[in-house]
Amino acid sequence: MTTSGDTALPKAVELMWGREQPGGRGPKRGLTLDQILDAATEVADAEGFAALSMNRVAKQLGFTAMSLYRYVDSKNTLVDLLMDRVVGAPPEIAAGTPWRVGLERWALAEFERLGRHLWWLDIPLSRPPMGPNNMAWLETALRVLAEAAVPEPIKLQLVMNVSMFVVGKRRFLRDLQEEEGGDFASVMARVLDPQRFPSVSAALSHAAFDDDDIDWERADFEFGLARLLDGYEVFIATFGD
Repeated sequence: MTTSGDTALPKAVELMWGREQPGGRGPKRGLTLDQILDAATEVADAEGFAALSMNRVAKQLGFTAMSLYRYVDSKNTLVDLLMDRVVGAPPEIAAGTPWRVGLERWALAEFERLGRHLWWLDIPLSRPPMGPNNMAWLETALRVLAEAAVPEPIKLQLVMNVSMFVVGKRRFLRDLQEEEGGDFASVMARVLDPQRFPSVSAALSHAAFDDDDIDWERADFEFGLARLLDGYEVFIATFGD
């Protein structure tokens, strides 16, 4: 196993970065790592993250769980691999793109990518993602901020906070869709006393999200992202003053 000093690299890191070839020992195998990850993605897309197990993925492939262990040593490794595979490659943002425009494109691309596989939001984040796709996303965002007049560690903080906003917004919208109980505004309109809750009543009576022709999930996300970047602009422009 590849090591750095005395510390062994996690199995998933070795596989994601090509430090070890899966299923390379013993007789010829009937699977590939890509096939396993494709099957795991199919299971999670259809049944949710909770349904993922080595047995369930093996069944999807028509193999036994023991066959999978020749390639992936545990479910934790499988999940780490999926966390990187599902996000895929980052958007291409041309050199010289103004940092705000570039960071907005980056955030919108992440928002859309996570929307394709919402179960990704249920993966426990016990440590930062360490795969090449996730690193490529990080590299792209940091490159966008290359000309911003702030230190490198602060650029990293700015990027990570944008990503946390994207993930949090995606999770909120997903969970809100899963809740039952009717339309929030119409239900509240029936029970709220305008004398006791005048501000809430006024806000709901002038709801911005009543036009069915508009993708309000995206519009609401873009509004919040724009306000976040407004703050970034002020912060970067006045940094060091």
